[in-house]
Amino acid sequence: MISSAEIWIRIGFFAVVLGVMAVWEMAAPRRGQMLGRVQRWPANLGIVALDTVLVRLLFPLSAVGLAVLAENRGWGLLNNWPLPGWLAVVISVVLLDLVIYLQHVMFHAVPALWRLHRMHHADLEFDVTTGSRFHPVEIILSMVIKLTVVAALGAPALAVLIFEVLLNATAMFNHSNVRLPLWIDRRLRWLVVTPDMHRVHHSVEVGETNSNFGFNLPWWDRLLGTYRDQPAAGHEAMVIGVPGIRDPLEQGLGRMLTQPFRVGSDRYDLQCRAERPSAKRET
Repeated sequence: MISSAEIWIRIGFFAVVLGVMAVWEMAAPRRGQMLGRVQRWPANLGIVALDTVLVRLLFPLSAVGLAVLAENRGWGLLNNWPLPGWLAVVISVVLLDLVIYLQHVMFHAVPALWRLHRMHHADLEFDVTTGSRFHPVEIILSMVIKLTVVAALGAPALAVLIFEVLLNATAMFNHSNVRLPLWIDRRLRWLVVTPDMHRVHHSVEVGETNSNFGFNLPWWDRLLGTYRDQPAAGHEAMVIGVPGIRDPLEQGLGRMLTQPFRVGSDRYDLQCRAERPSAKRET
């Protein structure tokens, strides 16, 4: 039942969150933008469509479908460990989020993977569509990791669906160019990654890029030492993107797809975090 309705649930949430955040960005933007939606959105949304089609073609089972299959066949830790249903759901959502955090760190630490992930960072602006802008090869690798973890964990189908919807919604939220009152941001970022928190991660400064890896839950950055409160230059003045990819023509769909194979393999070594001065705290 959940598996068959999954695609419509996810499409529905995607469309609603995209629409709400786009309106919010127009009503209360956090930063001015040099490149407008007309120049960036067709390619960013085109990547979303391409990624969706490729995943459906290459993977006969979605993560939710695999969770149903694992439950029916008794695969995975939680399917062989008697727990209340609600607790299995909570544990699964939290652990899946930790896996996404660790995967994100890995895509920054391994040069070949960084070349793929760099396309996400090469957006010269930061808005709701940036949250879904990932190279198809990265999406395929991410899907393999996710399916492996779902099967090994034995995550309930409901937990996987909740996680997928939450991750998609929060990724669009925390990539949005929206202004939140600082006092709300301060409190909210203890529960979920906020736009001001994640925007730091899209700075051209290496020490800032290698911080705030969380997409959904903000706890992993704080617990594992990758949290950075604010960008050194402040949110309005910070430069978004990747140092070596500054040409606006690189925002076209064709160039985005070929970036990993054309542009140099600069590596954002995680040790560079320690070489940067502490960021100032915004007030």
